Amino acid sequence: MSMPPSAEPTLWELHRAVSQLREDLRGDLAQLAARLDQVVTEDVYRADQRAVGQRISQIEAGLAGLRGEHDQATDRAEQQRREDQTQATATRRLVFSSFVSPVLLMTLQLWLASRGASP
Repeated sequence: MSMPPSAEPTLWELHRAVSQLREDLRGDLAQLAARLDQVVTEDVYRADQRAVGQRISQIEAGLAGLRGEHDQATDRAEQQRREDQTQATATRRLVFSSFVSPVLLMTLQLWLASRGASP
């Protein structure tokens, strides 16, 4: 069986199809080249990762130092609170012994004097 002559593409149609494929290929290659411009080499990537690692290490060291300073400040504040409580207790004792005790003793003496017992 033979094919009619109109079923085969003409040379002009083949030329147009090949030209279209060539243009599509050029566009695809241009897109690929644009994407390759964004790709870095392995050496650059490794150097960047080392720099990131160093920065993270420095930040961790700084945080550890800050944590230590915070702990020291917390310990100092706790110690100061204990000292303040001790000082407040001592002040209460002083107030009691300086003012309340003499008033109680004077009241006792007045009561005893009013009852007729003299020392």
